[in-house]
Amino acid sequence: MNFMKTTMLLAALTALFMVLGYSLGGSGGAIVALIVAAGMNLFTYWNADRIVLKMHNAVEVDAKSHPEFYNMVQNLAKRAQLPMPKVYIVDQAQPNAFATGRDPEHSAVAATTGLLKMLSHDEIEGVMAHELGHVKNRDTLIMTMVATIAGAVSMLANFGLFFRDRSAGIAGLMAVLIAPFAAMIVQMAISRTREFGADAAAAGISGKPLSLASALAKISGQAARIPNPVAERNPAAVQLYIVPGGVRQMFSTHPATEDRIAALEAIAQNGGMGGGPGWSSRSDELGDRGRLRKPSALDPTR
Repeated sequence: MNFMKTTMLLAALTALFMVLGYSLGGSGGAIVALIVAAGMNLFTYWNADRIVLKMHNAVEVDAKSHPEFYNMVQNLAKRAQLPMPKVYIVDQAQPNAFATGRDPEHSAVAATTGLLKMLSHDEIEGVMAHELGHVKNRDTLIMTMVATIAGAVSMLANFGLFFRDRSAGIAGLMAVLIAPFAAMIVQMAISRTREFGADAAAAGISGKPLSLASALAKISGQAARIPNPVAERNPAAVQLYIVPGGVRQMFSTHPATEDRIAALEAIAQNGGMGGGPGWSSRSDELGDRGRLRKPSALDPTR
């Protein structure tokens, strides 16, 4: 269902882009728009991971520098039957995490120092399983494509305000004005679909859906209060994170945290997504949601 929904939304976004190109320059404009989009997608396909990691000043870690965190990711990758991704830490107070890379063979996962300080071992494991769920579902490539096309739509719309084909009349003007908002809505719909998919994948990978639910409850509250300099400079980066910070729900690229927690609790009750090692359905995992435990053993500043 998620695959079909994502495919349909991607098709809608592409169609919107082509309609905008046609409204600006007729059939020739549509062809030029398609060529530009293809070039942008090709560039981001090969360079998205480097751009994202550099944007965050992420530091790569290994089994020597951060053995507990690195080994955790390594064990989760084995459970998910994924190649070992590169592992990074971002020196940032806001608790968050993200994944990037064009495919599982060229993937990377990252967590902020704020997240590693705040959460327990099981909660961090749930978060990193979520990011590996994105890798397994190839969401990192999908979201790169979505962000690129949506950005191209906005770029064309801005261009069209001044250079659109006047013969298109009011219809062309409406296309230029409406297209960016329509692209934003489609982008949010795709992102929200992928977050539910990654949560479900994480339940199967870690076997601890309630630990992920507890982590989501904790970091969503803190992420709303603690600034994220990268997202402030580059709003498009918000879709990368496991929880967006400082964004109104109406404009959020993520589902409501309460809905994600409810879905994870349902998975735990059904017991159908976590047959692997360490599977837990203990209701007390959520008992201290919103209350900080003792500092994590994975705290990089410990």
